[in-house]
Amino acid sequence: MKKKKIVIVGGGAAGFFCAANLDENKYYVTILEQNSDVLQKVKISGGGRCNVSHACFDPRELVQFYPRGNKELLSVFHQFQSGDTMGWFEERGVPLKIENDNRIFPESNSSQTIIDTMVNEVRRKNFEVKTQTVVSEIAKVEETYVVKTSTGEYAADFVVFATGSSPKSLKLIKNLGHQIVEAVPSLFTFNIKNDTLKDLMGTSFMHAEVSIPKLKMEESGPMLITHWGLSGPAILKISAWKARELAALKYQFDIHVNFLGIDLEDAETIFKNFREENPKKTIGKSKIFDVTTRFWHRILWLSKVDLEKNISSISSKELQIILGNLYNNVMKVSGKSTYKDEFVTAGGVELKEINFKNMSSKILENFYLAGEVLNIDAVTGGFNFQACWSEGWIIAQDLNGK
Repeated sequence: MKKKKIVIVGGGAAGFFCAANLDENKYYVTILEQNSDVLQKVKISGGGRCNVSHACFDPRELVQFYPRGNKELLSVFHQFQSGDTMGWFEERGVPLKIENDNRIFPESNSSQTIIDTMVNEVRRKNFEVKTQTVVSEIAKVEETYVVKTSTGEYAADFVVFATGSSPKSLKLIKNLGHQIVEAVPSLFTFNIKNDTLKDLMGTSFMHAEVSIPKLKMEESGPMLITHWGLSGPAILKISAWKARELAALKYQFDIHVNFLGIDLEDAETIFKNFREENPKKTIGKSKIFDVTTRFWHRILWLSKVDLEKNISSISSKELQIILGNLYNNVMKVSGKSTYKDEFVTAGGVELKEINFKNMSSKILENFYLAGEVLNIDAVTGGFNFQACWSEGWIIAQDLNGK
C-alpha cells in the first residue's frame, strides 16, 4: 500500500503529540515549525518543569476548567484524558507525579524529559521535522493540499493545523474559509499601582478573595503580589473566565480584594479574641492574621495606626479601618501583564466548524485542527496542555484508522 503524506503545521504540544501517535507504516509525516526549536511552550511551562496535565480523571469534571470549549471537549476527554496522558508517558519510561495541588509533572522535574520523549518517538518513526519554516499559504489542488513555506512547497494528502493562535496563523485558516473568533489574551496578571502592594513583591496569600463588581465576578484561591501588581490562581482564573469582558474594558477596572479570605465578622472575632489574650502586646508585633509581618505593617501604615500602639488601646474606628484594608481593599487595575508560564489566548477558529469526534474541519476535507488555534482555552494548571494531548491523539487515531 502506498504511503500517504501528512503535513503538520506547528511543532508545539498538539502537533508533536499527534505525530508521536501516527502510524509510520501508513504515512510520511512532515512537521513544519516556524521557530528554531520545537515544543517551546512545553520547555518553559511550570518554571521549566512542565506542568504536563492535571489530576482530574472524570471528563465531566475536567471540562469545568475550560472557559471556552467545555461542551465540545466532553467527547474528546471521553476518548483521552489526564490518566491516559500519564499512561502514555509512563509506557515510554517517563514516570509522572501528582503534586499536592493536583498538577502533574514529570518525576525528573525537567520539561526536557517530556520534550525528549516526544522528539525520540517522532525520530524513531523517521518523520521529518523542519524548523525555521514559515508557512505562507495553504492551497487545495484537486485531491491534495500544497503547503507553501519559506523553504519550499510540501504536498499533503492530509493537513493537521496546530499552529497556536498567532495573527498570521489565524489569517491563513481564515483564507481557507474558516470563521475566526477574534483572539484576546487570557491568563494574565493585573497591573496595579497601589500603596498596599508597593515593594511587597513575592508576598503571597493562601486564601484570597477577589471580585470585580462591574462584571459580577468573584474568585478565590492563592494570590501573589508581583512587581506589576497581582497574580496567582485567584487572579488568573478571573482573567480566563472573563477574558473577553476584560478586553472590552481595555483592562481598566476596579477590583475588591479580601486578603484574608474570611468575612468581616470572623475577622473581627479573631482580632478581639487575640486582643483579650494578649492585651499587653503592641499592634505591630501582634501576629493576628495569616499574613506576613511586612504586609501587616503596610496595612497598619495605610490605616494610620502606630506600630508601637498597644493592642488594647486600638479604637473601634481604627479596627474598622484596619479590617477594611484587609477585607475590602478597592484597587484600580490599569492594564495587564503576560503570565510568563502560559501565554494563552481566548479566540480562534469557530468551534461549530469542527467535528469533535475526530477534530476534523467541517469546511475542509482531510484537514484537522488542534491546540490553541481553536477557540478553546483553560485556566492555569496543566489544562491547556491536556486539551492539546487529547486533540492530537484523537487526530492520530482517526488517521491511523483510514
